[in-house]
Amino acid sequence: MRRYELMLVLKPDVAEERTQVVLEKTTRAIVSGGGQVVKAAPWGRRRLAYPIDRYREGSYHILHFEAPPDAIVEVERGLLITEDVLRHLVTRVERPFRAARGRSIEEAAELPPSPSDEEEEPAVEQIDESESEAAPAASD
Repeated sequence: MRRYELMLVLKPDVAEERTQVVLEKTTRAIVSGGGQVVKAAPWGRRRLAYPIDRYREGSYHILHFEAPPDAIVEVERGLLITEDVLRHLVTRVERPFRAARGRSIEEAAELPPSPSDEEEEPAVEQIDESESEAAPAASD
C-alpha cells in the first residue's frame, strides 16, 4: 500500500455535524477500498488565496492514509459529488513518515533505509545564533 495525504477545504458555514459526516464518509471510502487512515488533523478556518463560489474562507482538514492506488479513484469520486467540499487534493507521500528526532542510533539502525537515504543530501550550513541579522559576524 502507498501513503497519501488528502487535503479537504470545506465550506466555512457548514455545521460541525455535517463536517464530521463528510470526514466519516471519506474515511469509510478509504477503508472500503482496502486502506486505513493513519492520522486526521483539522486545521480550522483559514482565508482562501482567491474566492471560490463566493467564499473567502474555508475549513481545512488533512487526512494521512495508506491505500492501494485504485482506491483513490473512489475516494475522489465521492468528494467531487459532495456539495460541502470546495476543493480537495490527494497527493502521494514519497517519503515515509519520520520518527521523532530523539530516537537512538540503535533504533535508527533497525529501520530499513528509505530510498531518499541512499541519495546524497546537500550539506546544510549551520548558522550560529550570534551570526544573525541583529548581530552580524565580523568580516576579515
